Amino acid sequence: MSRSEYKGHSAVEYAKMGCDTMMRKFAPEDLPPKDRFHYHQGVFLSGVQKTWHLTGEEKYYDYYKAWVDHEVRPDGTIIQWDRGQLDDIQPGILLFEPYEKTGDERYKIALDTLLPVIYNFPKNKEGGFWHKDRYPNQMWLDGLYMAGPLSVEYGAKFNHPEYFDLSTQQALLMEKFTKDEKTGLWYHAWDCSKEADWADPVTGKSPEFWGRSIGWVPIAMLDELVYLPEDHKDRKEIIRLTVDLLKALIPYQDEETGLWYQVVDKGGQEGNWVESSCTCLYSAAIARAIKMGFMDEKYMDVAIKGYHGIIDRLRYNEQGIIVDNICVGTGVGDYAHYCARPTSENDLHGMGAYLIMCTDMAAALD
Repeated sequence: MSRSEYKGHSAVEYAKMGCDTMMRKFAPEDLPPKDRFHYHQGVFLSGVQKTWHLTGEEKYYDYYKAWVDHEVRPDGTIIQWDRGQLDDIQPGILLFEPYEKTGDERYKIALDTLLPVIYNFPKNKEGGFWHKDRYPNQMWLDGLYMAGPLSVEYGAKFNHPEYFDLSTQQALLMEKFTKDEKTGLWYHAWDCSKEADWADPVTGKSPEFWGRSIGWVPIAMLDELVYLPEDHKDRKEIIRLTVDLLKALIPYQDEETGLWYQVVDKGGQEGNWVESSCTCLYSAAIARAIKMGFMDEKYMDVAIKGYHGIIDRLRYNEQGIIVDNICVGTGVGDYAHYCARPTSENDLHGMGAYLIMCTDMAAALD
């Protein structure tokens, strides 16, 4: 029996259930937002890609490649994307494997279009990426996932080491300007200009620890560490900050459910609620950090508890599984703002995080 087996299924089987559910619902080209190169599809299809790697079932590769081929025209141009936001660059992570498998230059042309946009993206005076061009000087944790793994893999595979330094710089700046020394948690965002309505007038930090934004950080760093050279000057610091953040999250896991809260440090306070996507990302990252040798095996119990908590919440219908309590996308705000955000079922954020968790649990336990 698989170590990951719970309630009659292994983690690989739970991943396949998630993929199959969404593949029944959406043709690849219809994944929302339709006809847009965007991280919603990117994170979900990254989970589909990881499921393909574990199972070897070609239908999963064919599905995510079909979306890529709909978005990237035969001449390598991208159907629709916004150069002014990192969110619309993240799906470039899906282009490497089709290029390696087919040799089709369209994928390389698209990568060579996307990556200079990252390199030349607007930066604040500290050298940190603006999150979007309409948010001058603001750095959001989400941005580390949107730009970092893509940059480091590109740097490694196409001999562009300048992207290593650029990506590690962003992570180190984020830790410097968003980390709370008391808890070890990272605030959702930081405004270098201190002018945003949410920014602390002294520090520029946002006021709360938002669950999913923190989850992007260790997932991004662990993705990057696969390709960041062993002798890179910042590698040890990237490992350290990843492990420090994961350890800081552990005390906030809900004892009863195994889940984490929308506002991480305020579990049980009025209005707050347990949130699925952050739980998936934290559990995945802890399991993967252990698998990669960065964290002690003793922490696996925390990851398993989170994994079981998500499986306990699953519901089933004729299409497959339902992952609920997923926070829809959100801007930066105060406690009431995060608590008031609507939830969804099986949206691409949540299902992508779920697939990442299942595949990382399978890799660590099976």
